[in-house]
Amino acid sequence: MGSVIVVTSGKGGVGKTTATANLGAALAMKGKNVLLIDGDTGLRNLDIAMGMESGIVYDLVDVVREECDCKKALLRHRTIEGLSLLPTSQTREKTAVTKTQMRTLLRRIKPDFDYILIDCPAGIEQGFENAVAGADEAIIVTVPELSCIRDADRVIALLEKRELTKMRLIINRLRPKLIRKGLMPGVEDVLGYLSIDLLGAVPEDERIIVAANSIELAANDSQSQAGQAYRNMAARLLGEEVPLINFRERKYIFQRLFERA
Repeated sequence: MGSVIVVTSGKGGVGKTTATANLGAALAMKGKNVLLIDGDTGLRNLDIAMGMESGIVYDLVDVVREECDCKKALLRHRTIEGLSLLPTSQTREKTAVTKTQMRTLLRRIKPDFDYILIDCPAGIEQGFENAVAGADEAIIVTVPELSCIRDADRVIALLEKRELTKMRLIINRLRPKLIRKGLMPGVEDVLGYLSIDLLGAVPEDERIIVAANSIELAANDSQSQAGQAYRNMAARLLGEEVPLINFRERKYIFQRLFERA
């Protein structure tokens, strides 16, 4: 029976879709059978992040409405074995998939995959509610900015209310030079505020932008620091002991903002 993980955030633009695509790719590269589901109906982007937008015929809405079999809607990644995508509709409303439909679908397909990762829409409205339905655990993505960290804290509280207590954190777009100068919160600062387990930290890496624009995945780029971070995270999900990157942090000069929050 596979594990269903929703990848979510409190704010858009923190790299949640990129994290979903690269973490899924890294798990598949470790020999796992992985399905990625785009839960952002109406604003899908996971297909673009994976370079698979041209092959879409059926989508998540078609599947939950039983207008096509799930296997017909799945897209197989062209180069990474064991990696599949179930895209969603680009033209339907977020309410086109209900919580009950999502739970039913996940129960049906869980036995076929080792991991199912759901790219959750940003925010905490109906799209969020539908995407987290049926998930076994959650990964929260944030960047080291106070507003994004506060929003992530709100998402954590909502997930706890839904009794989804197995949560891990990805801190994205860390800039070690700014951390060492005390101009950006470091890993320990963020963890002190959010108090959940860290899955991994991703340094700012221009190669991840290059990869995205060339329809590639950073996890499949041996020269990418961000790609290595995602490969490390996949190993941790599988129970391997992989040390975290040491950013040699100094005290964040705006620590008082966190202490007041």
